[in-house]
Amino acid sequence: AVEKIQRQGKILVMDDDEMIRTMTAAMLAHIGFESEFAVDGEEAIELYKKHCSTGDQFDLIIMDLTIPGGMGGEDTVKEILALNPEARVLVASGYSYDPIMANYTDYGFRGAIVKPYQMQDLHSAIQTILDE
Repeated sequence: AVEKIQRQGKILVMDDDEMIRTMTAAMLAHIGFESEFAVDGEEAIELYKKHCSTGDQFDLIIMDLTIPGGMGGEDTVKEILALNPEARVLVASGYSYDPIMANYTDYGFRGAIVKPYQMQDLHSAIQTILDE
């Protein structure tokens, strides 16, 4: 059993796959995080801006690297970091061999996780970034 973490927060999850969004929401709730969802980069940026303007910021963003027909993680992270250079972004991809996954810090990400991930992997990836 994964212990609930003390420091709860809010996480924005950007993924075009509804099943991944549902699964991630359940995992995040179990480890003590609220979550909101975006299907692509445009929606993620809108949600991020909305939250910044109300002072209710996300503690972390989990971004899918590849969004078919939409803005994926590589472009979205640039926009988010332009809004807030301190933003903490975790990249997620089913393509573990993607060069961005190997060199994620070069692209502005704080961590990388390969899909499909287990709750323990997600939890430790989030903790590592939030503890920086």
